[in-house]
Amino acid sequence: MDALEDLPAAIPVSRACAAAGMSRATLYRKTSLPAPPKPRLAKPVRALSTSERDELVALMHSPEYVDQPPREIYGTLLSLGIYLASVSTMYRILAALSESNERRPGHVRTLNAIPRLEAFAPNQIWTWDITKVRGAVAGTFYFVHVIIDLFSRYVVGWMVAETENAKLATHLISEAFANHGVAAGTLTVHSDRGSPMKAGSMTQLLATLGVEQSFSRPRVSNDNPFVESAFKTAKYQPDYPELFASCTHVRAWFAEFFDWQNDHHHHQGLELFTPADVFHSRVAEVAAVRQAALDARYASNPERFVRGRPTVRLPPARVHINLPLVDEAADETPRESAIEIHVPATVPATTGSASTPTESSGRPSKLSRSGSPRETKPALMAAQ
Repeated sequence: MDALEDLPAAIPVSRACAAAGMSRATLYRKTSLPAPPKPRLAKPVRALSTSERDELVALMHSPEYVDQPPREIYGTLLSLGIYLASVSTMYRILAALSESNERRPGHVRTLNAIPRLEAFAPNQIWTWDITKVRGAVAGTFYFVHVIIDLFSRYVVGWMVAETENAKLATHLISEAFANHGVAAGTLTVHSDRGSPMKAGSMTQLLATLGVEQSFSRPRVSNDNPFVESAFKTAKYQPDYPELFASCTHVRAWFAEFFDWQNDHHHHQGLELFTPADVFHSRVAEVAAVRQAALDARYASNPERFVRGRPTVRLPPARVHINLPLVDEAADETPRESAIEIHVPATVPATTGSASTPTESSGRPSKLSRSGSPRETKPALMAAQ
């Protein structure tokens, strides 16, 4: 090792290391010999001179070639018998000048506004959508069009068709609008961006009725959650047919389901009131009956209520899509004050009580809600 450190300058280190059976890295690591610096040229031999570079830049900036890519410039010059630089050199010079990016913008992604809707009463905002159900024949589907009132979750109109048809959809909207007596300029209709929703006939109809249109963002299902939730409720029913025999079969089943959904389904989002209670402003009457039942039970067994006298929780006074939730703790008005409750002296028999089987069990049985045989439903149906 010492002999290697004292090598004469005329003997290369690599040859001495080869004779000693040692690599140069080992020699430099175990001795104090500094690694020889790599020789650096002031300018690479292959680099363009300043004048050549300026000539090439001026050529690429000329009106004839300013809109052409380097490969096109290279091919044109070469066909004229001129060679200034390679294609990669042209790209490298343009990159140094920050001119190698795409000259024309490609696909510009549109930033769609987030729909922000809120309702404080029925018939202020309707949301609607279309869902497919399977037919008995493979590849056959039927399309159920549903319109829901945002505030009450009440199905204000629905229709079954064999195709997604914008003309039928506009007829459904106009029928529901007329049946519920909605005043012009007071309603917003929200939907996704399907072809029936974006059709010109639909836009023209809503403009004629004085209805404002609102759309979900593309590929964002959460912008229309209430209709999607209603579809899931329908398709998760125990008696939901996996395959429908015909369009008439679809109408019959959904007629029964929407009747239950509106009048008998105690909705969790409505504090177990039915959509019909909220839509037809019967919340105060039903809440009075419920409060009377709670007061009677509290009077007979107060020890069972560890938090004191129970009170009926009322449906929210504000329903929204994509709006921040109201901080109830900071709200000066308590939630129960939205509707005044008057407890009647006697409970009407028609309103039901806490002991009614329908109220205690949630959804009535299949037999109790089927009743007499239904007539064949027309293609268009709107809840009255």
